Amino acid sequence: MAADRQQPNGFDPNVPNIARMYDYYLDGKDHYAADRARADEAIAADPTLVTLIRENRAFLGRAVRYLAEQGIDQFLDIGTGLPTQQNVHQIAQSVNPAARVAYVDYDGQVVAHGRALLAAAEGTRMIVGDVRDPRAILDDPEVRRLLDFGKPIALLLVATLHFIQDEDDPQGIMDELRDALPSGSHLVLTHASADGVPDVVAKVVEVYKRTNAPGTPRTEEQVTALFGDFELLDPGLVWAPLWRPERSITLEEALPIWFYAGVGRKP
Repeated sequence: MAADRQQPNGFDPNVPNIARMYDYYLDGKDHYAADRARADEAIAADPTLVTLIRENRAFLGRAVRYLAEQGIDQFLDIGTGLPTQQNVHQIAQSVNPAARVAYVDYDGQVVAHGRALLAAAEGTRMIVGDVRDPRAILDDPEVRRLLDFGKPIALLLVATLHFIQDEDDPQGIMDELRDALPSGSHLVLTHASADGVPDVVAKVVEVYKRTNAPGTPRTEEQVTALFGDFELLDPGLVWAPLWRPERSITLEEALPIWFYAGVGRKP
């Protein structure tokens, strides 16, 4: 594990937490003064940041709905953060009420809160798991009870992997996760990149160095490699608003949204 990453062994509302900051961007209620203060610094560094986060969330919704409509009824969402509006299970179950979702987050406090919020949700589990230890997630008894690894699964890593440092080998993590999935499974992924607006991204990265999880933006080539041999569905790896948008949008409009997004299918 990266030495500079604070482990969530105890609750400290004075340490800005990326999950609670994300909740703040989405107008949630599960955040504290330190989270709001650091999030406001990030917004000052990039005034389009709230739009970016909401576009990221909108992409997640479109991707989950598409996969559910294609018959995928199992979802493994790693780095899920706090439940908010239009969660994965809500979108998937609106298409197929029998869809099942395993939510995973490394922060025990986030998981405890998430379990309380999801207490009445059928077909869901929320477990403690660190993407830097993929085998532990894959072998978790709750995950195995909920999901059948003999049938296609949608693996979701949305705004997660840019919080994994290079020394923790994100490519190796993804190789192990992908290899565990059967044919017909899908990978839904978004990742921060400085390819479009490097100066802006650099400022936001500086802010996130003073949270519980610093960020590492990566290039289009590096993000594409995370899909391995999965076949990218049309339109490929694109800025998040450009992935099968519900309205017409130009590249110029999408460019400030510096998250790459894509969905891949295992042959």
